[in-house]
Amino acid sequence: MPDNSPTPRITLASTSPFRKELLERLGIEFDSAAPDVDETSRQGELPEALVKRLSEDKARAVAATHAGLIIGSDQVASTGNDILGKPGTHERAREQLRNLSGKRVTFHTGLCLLNTDTDEVQLEVVPFVVQFRQLTDEQIERYLQHDLPYNCAGSFKSEGLGITLFERMDGEDPSALVGLPLIRLTTMLARAGVVLP
Repeated sequence: MPDNSPTPRITLASTSPFRKELLERLGIEFDSAAPDVDETSRQGELPEALVKRLSEDKARAVAATHAGLIIGSDQVASTGNDILGKPGTHERAREQLRNLSGKRVTFHTGLCLLNTDTDEVQLEVVPFVVQFRQLTDEQIERYLQHDLPYNCAGSFKSEGLGITLFERMDGEDPSALVGLPLIRLTTMLARAGVVLP
C-alpha cells in the first residue's frame, strides 16, 4: 500500500544559491531561511568539530521560526588542521592559491537534519579531498579574474572554472564539495520518513 502520510515541511537553513540548486536536484519542495549564526571558530577547534557545531547551530537557529525538517550545513577547507578562510580580497586570494599550489586540501562538510517535532538530530561530517595542480602566477591571476572567488573558502569555486585548478579529487559524494552532500542527505531524509525517489 502507498504511504499516504503527509511529507513533513522541509527548510534549508541557508540562502546559498549553490546549496539551493543542489537541493532542487532531489525534486522535493522546500523553503529556505537565513540562519543568524556566528561562524567564528573557537580556540583550538578542529575543522570537523567546527562544521558539526555550525551545521547544528544553523538548523536550530532556523527551527526557532520554522517547523518540520530543518537542513543545516557548513563547510570549511583545511590543510591538516589549518582552516582556510574566505579571502575577501584579490590579493589574499592570490596568496592563498599560491600557498595551495601542489597541496592536498580537505573539505569538511557538516550536515545536520533536525526534526522539530521530535527534536531528533542527525549530524555527520562528509570529507572530500582535492589535490591542487602546481599553479603558476599567470594561471592564478587568470583564474581569479574569471571566477572572482573572494567569498569562497580556499579562493576557488569548484562548480566554476575552479575545477581546472585540481589534479585529482577523492571523495564519496561530489556534491559535498559544493556544500551539501546529497547522498548522505538522502539517507538522513529516509530515516526521517522522506523516501527518495
